Amino acid sequence: MYYQNIFKEGKIGSLTLKNRIVMPPMGTNLAGFEGEVTDQLIAYYEERAKGGTGLIIVEFTCIDYEYGKGFVRQVRLDDDRCVPGMFRLANAVHKYGAKIFIQIHHAGRQSNSTLINGKQIVAPSSVPSAAVGEVPRELTTAEVKVLVNKFVQAAVRVKQSGFDGVEVHGAHGYLINQFLSPEANLRTDEYGGSFENRMRFLEEIILGIRGKCGEDFPVTVRLSVDEFVEGGIDLNLGKEIAQYLENLGIDGLHVSCGTYDSSDTLIESPLFEQGWRVYLAEEIKKVVNIPVITVGSIREPQFVENILAEGKADFVAIGRGLIADPEWAKKTKEGREAEIRKCINCLHCIHSVNRNLHVRCSLNAGAGRELEFQELKCIPAAESRQVVVVGGGPGGIEAARVLKLKGYNVTLFEKDNKLGGQLNLVDEPTYKKKMAWHLDYIRNEMNRLNVDVRLNTEATVQDILALNPYAVLLATGGVPCLPHVEGIDLGHVYTYEDIKLQVRGFTNQKITVIGSGLSCHGIARRLAEAGNQVTYLEILTKASRRIGQDTRLRLHHKLKRLNVDVITTHQLVKILPESVVVEDPATGKQAEIESKNVIVAMGIVAYNPLEKALKNEMDNVFVLGDALGYGSLGEATRDGFEKAYVLESIVTNTGE
Repeated sequence: MYYQNIFKEGKIGSLTLKNRIVMPPMGTNLAGFEGEVTDQLIAYYEERAKGGTGLIIVEFTCIDYEYGKGFVRQVRLDDDRCVPGMFRLANAVHKYGAKIFIQIHHAGRQSNSTLINGKQIVAPSSVPSAAVGEVPRELTTAEVKVLVNKFVQAAVRVKQSGFDGVEVHGAHGYLINQFLSPEANLRTDEYGGSFENRMRFLEEIILGIRGKCGEDFPVTVRLSVDEFVEGGIDLNLGKEIAQYLENLGIDGLHVSCGTYDSSDTLIESPLFEQGWRVYLAEEIKKVVNIPVITVGSIREPQFVENILAEGKADFVAIGRGLIADPEWAKKTKEGREAEIRKCINCLHCIHSVNRNLHVRCSLNAGAGRELEFQELKCIPAAESRQVVVVGGGPGGIEAARVLKLKGYNVTLFEKDNKLGGQLNLVDEPTYKKKMAWHLDYIRNEMNRLNVDVRLNTEATVQDILALNPYAVLLATGGVPCLPHVEGIDLGHVYTYEDIKLQVRGFTNQKITVIGSGLSCHGIARRLAEAGNQVTYLEILTKASRRIGQDTRLRLHHKLKRLNVDVITTHQLVKILPESVVVEDPATGKQAEIESKNVIVAMGIVAYNPLEKALKNEMDNVFVLGDALGYGSLGEATRDGFEKAYVLESIVTNTGE
């Protein structure tokens, strides 16, 4: 299918872009310890340019490393020493016909003292962000003017580095956004009070950049046109700000929303529909004539085409979708939509950088590691050998995919009647639609690569040995984890698999659901919708740690609306025939909850029945994914990818 609007040239100011696909700025933690551009950072962006993206906007870049940091290893542009590295980055992207901007940034009250060597954070006013919890020091008028100059000088360095334009970060609750917002800006000098005064900081930055960089150097602004914060910027005020900025002469608006205090709207969980915030860009486009970029969980080519065809935006930013698949644009243009590895909003990338690791992706093990995995080393056709993979979950499938690309003959055994393993158990409606994208992708890859997939086949040692394999990769997954409490073996206790596979259904009963994580929430919701009286006893598990606090609270709210009794402060003591006993660890007080049935959804433990017997018969047997106890999509995918990528080396090391 040809997407005429996606691949139509577009203009931002004087700059012509080859298509309408934009990579928005996203923090990666790939910079050096002092904020310098690294070879890995260059390789990361180069991979997205090589994949056909029209415009790449480099992640938020600090203009004041003393007070303005928003990240541990944030890229910086507050000194001339930063220019050579940026120059290398721009050249790497330009090789592929892509254009490149940098987003210049100051965190303001959304920094924290640990990021800035223990100093007090700064802001327009001494109004704290609830998400950060630190009271900022109000900037003096003189300091504000110094910061205006720092933004301008950073933009000058952007131009000196050979970039095609600059984006000023006026969104997401950072310093410029704080000046714009009536909730955060309570100043009484020339930078606060009236609408015009709140605009002054950003206005002086824009006019300063124009004066130093010239009218032909594109300047865009990223703007939260709705903060979703009480007393902050709403869409009506957002429209007024957008019109004001257009009159100042900016070349484009990158329309976004949210702040740290409304972070679930800023970085969407799987519970948000695709493109849910496109309406914001559509409303802004009605009141301005400059190009508008929209963003927010946009994944499917036809969805992008429709946005453009219907005039809702001029450009579409695909963020995490380009982390998951750098070749999104190339595959779309070549009619290979089924080969696109679509982001499922699992937030693995966000959790990674928040833990001070580099950006990682649960679907793309090479994200943030492009220098490690530059080219697959394919074996000569004459040396093609048989490899067996046992298990058709994400780890096994990723191993089979990579092995096949390397030239091996691959046979994959799966005891179920379909591929995907635990991924098939997702039942939260919005998330299920996203997970279906990935299930479609992995099944298509097995067909496209002609992997010998044997469904409904529980592999035995004899089956495997009959193929005389060079190596065997065991990805047999996991089984439900059960707590070690009295009564766990009673007949009315079921696992989440029993419910999701519909081995057992319930209506009009009192049920306690025990556990945490998306699967547990989904089961509690489903049972409540079926008319049951449900108690949800939250017992934190490894799976729950992969859910952000905002998402967790949103899930709790959904359950409470269904009259589910949500208990988050008690521990499970024992299960009785007609009830469960819980205890408040703070007081030791116990309580009994009437329950006719109990559902346990506490994740999985490793299931690995073949390793010992196989190793008695052959060398080169490797276990991966959940069968090793990893327990997450990202870990299983990574393990499958890595073991397949280095198979020849690990076989050699085991004495082949």
